[in-house]
Amino acid sequence: MANHLASETSPYLLQHAHNPVDWWPWGPEALARARAERKPILLSIGYAACHWCHVMERESFEDEATATQMNEQFVCIKVDREERPDLDAIYMQATQAMTGHGGWPMTVFLTPEGEPFYAGTYFPPDDRQGMPSFRRVLAGVADAWHNRKENIARTAASMRELYAASTERTRVSGTLDEDLLARAVATLRTQFEPRFGGFGGAPKFPPTMTLDFALRQWARTGQSETLHIVTHTFGRMARGGIYDQVGGGFARYSVDAYWLVPHFEKMLYDNALLVRLGAALWQATGDDEVRRVTEETLGWLTREMTSPEGGFYSSLDADSEGHEGRYYVWDSSELDSLLGEDASLLRAYWGVTAEGNFEGRNILFVPHDPEAVAGAQGVTVPELRTAVERARHILYDARERRVRPGLDDKILASWNGLMLRAVAEAARAFGDAELRALAVRNGEFLFRELVRDDRVLRSYKQGVAKIDGFLEDYAAVALGALGVYELTFDRMWLERSRRLADEILARFWDEDAHALFDTAADAEPLVTRPRDVTDNATPSGTSLAIELLLKLGDLFALGLYSERARYLLETVAEPMARYPNAFGHALGAADLAVRGAIEVAITGDPSDERFAALAATAAERYLPSLVLAGGVEGEGIALLEGRGADVPMAYVCRAYACDAPTSEVAVLGEQLDAIVGAPTASAPTSPP
Repeated sequence: MANHLASETSPYLLQHAHNPVDWWPWGPEALARARAERKPILLSIGYAACHWCHVMERESFEDEATATQMNEQFVCIKVDREERPDLDAIYMQATQAMTGHGGWPMTVFLTPEGEPFYAGTYFPPDDRQGMPSFRRVLAGVADAWHNRKENIARTAASMRELYAASTERTRVSGTLDEDLLARAVATLRTQFEPRFGGFGGAPKFPPTMTLDFALRQWARTGQSETLHIVTHTFGRMARGGIYDQVGGGFARYSVDAYWLVPHFEKMLYDNALLVRLGAALWQATGDDEVRRVTEETLGWLTREMTSPEGGFYSSLDADSEGHEGRYYVWDSSELDSLLGEDASLLRAYWGVTAEGNFEGRNILFVPHDPEAVAGAQGVTVPELRTAVERARHILYDARERRVRPGLDDKILASWNGLMLRAVAEAARAFGDAELRALAVRNGEFLFRELVRDDRVLRSYKQGVAKIDGFLEDYAAVALGALGVYELTFDRMWLERSRRLADEILARFWDEDAHALFDTAADAEPLVTRPRDVTDNATPSGTSLAIELLLKLGDLFALGLYSERARYLLETVAEPMARYPNAFGHALGAADLAVRGAIEVAITGDPSDERFAALAATAAERYLPSLVLAGGVEGEGIALLEGRGADVPMAYVCRAYACDAPTSEVAVLGEQLDAIVGAPTASAPTSPP
């Protein structure tokens, strides 16, 4: 018999709809029941692709005796963290404070008023390796609720104090200047792991936003060791098992320090950030492998993660047939039978052994340089490349006959905004018409289904859009729209981006705290109003909004936008310098604030061949903190106003001071090459 989750649209919640646990979705009905019955709330937070969420479900939530204990003692609420990042952030803060760590599934016990008093993550069905069994935890919490109220009240009070700190008025913590950026880069160099790339040891997550910041610093300063951090880490990831060598796309993280054994789930947001980095890194280096991996990841997106309406799905599960990674691993003998005369060559290329590297099977990876493999196998590098490409198609077709991992087919505004921007920037960089069409189609979907009267909704599935958007949704979708404008020069996308920026300041800015909050002023009241400024697996809503305001502030010469953005950066200036891995996206915005935008304006009709040639010249180059404007509609756009000509003209500017306009591709290229790395004062908030 189904519980109260049966009418939900979230695939994660629906996974639990037939548990014997009397699960409720988060909402007024469940909270009212807890208050009426004076029962504590058992809040379980996870997501559809989470391996240990599946394990805890099988061990505990499907167990009749455990479910009976839960139902008798608690009001049980299940939350999809991807739909409700506000709840996830609030209760993860409590979990980390109580236990010193976090993760999913997250298990938090609340008073009927929603205040946390006990928390943990995964609990096993039996006492194991120092962890208490889930049933023992349930009994202990129920006993405390009935017999030790003073302990619960004390813990709840300490959590109120913890939350109060995040709503206090912000203060400037440092100065936005070159020294801040230099200190951040110096810290990254000391933390860089030189053998396998990245920062630190296992587990290893792709440090994509930090690499983006490092790439900007190389472009500004020319320091080759900073570029090496980016190229080496991206290359190691691309050749590791964390990258799907057959189907494209990156897994969420590696359980080891070598990027070999992934936690096999694939998330849209990781791949969005990596596609954007890959496109930028190709612009910077022209490296063929970087472009190939980026295009293969976009192929995975198009083939497996795009809905018929043009939205991008959320994730692929780590598990299939009840086992993590089964869909992705190979027996050596299976490869021999599939690949025929190429098998020996490809076993060497992909590091395949009879013993395997994962539970007796093989995760494909590239342990040696292709040139070395080709030489040892007596073939040319082009012959090796041809064999690899041929094998990828054979193995992909064979893999498709296996049981596929579960697909989380909900469509989230912020994650789609991140990928929309990535696709648009890759389409620009690669001059790819199909990617251009994909970006426009996704943008049209978002503004048709998830943006209503300039208000963003969080989640969409099967024609149903719901949940008021969070700061990250507004900012990511607005940056995605800005990316489509830079790709097409259609003014409509720029206006959409600006309207969402206005909504951000109207709905998320709090004058008393002098800060942006993650939830809108009229959002559902919770135990606190969440505000997280650190960049974690995704950029924070605040850092996305900062970049948006800086870029639009430059485009439209809007002083309020720029001033708010700079102040928000100043509040985290010292933490950014000390802990750059926690502020990767914010540091990229700080580069724009400190060093100013590289401004490029192209006047004329975008359908004109010369206009297209000028735009392509700019798109081929890596231009950190680019602000790009183009077209014939220049009203209100500072870089375009008062500029018109019979033929398309390009203007390369810093702080609205421009080189001589040119209609010649070669001259534009020379101007762009000269301006990257040239020091400048911060851009003013309006044209001189």
